[in-house]
Amino acid sequence: MRLPTLLLAFLAPLVACAQAEIGKPAPDFTLATVDGKTVKLSDLKGKVVVLEWFNPTCPYSGVKFYQSGKMQDFQRKGAELGATWITVSTGRANSAADLAKLAASWKIPATMTVDPDGTVGRAYGAKTTPHCFIINAEGILVYKGAIDSNPGAKTAEPANVRNFVLSALEDMKAGRPVAQPSTKPYGCGVKY
Repeated sequence: MRLPTLLLAFLAPLVACAQAEIGKPAPDFTLATVDGKTVKLSDLKGKVVVLEWFNPTCPYSGVKFYQSGKMQDFQRKGAELGATWITVSTGRANSAADLAKLAASWKIPATMTVDPDGTVGRAYGAKTTPHCFIINAEGILVYKGAIDSNPGAKTAEPANVRNFVLSALEDMKAGRPVAQPSTKPYGCGVKY
């Protein structure tokens, strides 16, 4: 009797740390939006969802992608491909009010949300800003990783950069399996 109890005690933290896996149902979540509403994954059943972790002060997320307007372009293109794009700010460094002002001034078309205690970030294993996840219309995680193939922090990019998220959305819209379901994320660490 004692051995199974010890084994369960040992395994419990490992099970608790289980994170979203490609090909499995995405963990459900409820996030507060910066305008005081909520967004719940289970309410989006039947829709493709992109989750993107965000930090406005990160040289990658904030500067390379948002201040340049690139991420906003990606979000608009994602919407054209049928995706609901949700931007997630994990941690307590950025208040909902500050993020709402930023979303307005940077003209961010995605739904901006806050994950102050990091529950959703941990459930998905979000490591960097940006770190992206795509959930298909059936609620299955089909992509996780980097936004694109250029891990540099500079705004100027070579012409051969591949946008992994938009490529995955194009595959899905065409009825194809996602060609590259996992890539290595890059950027600033998520602040838990």
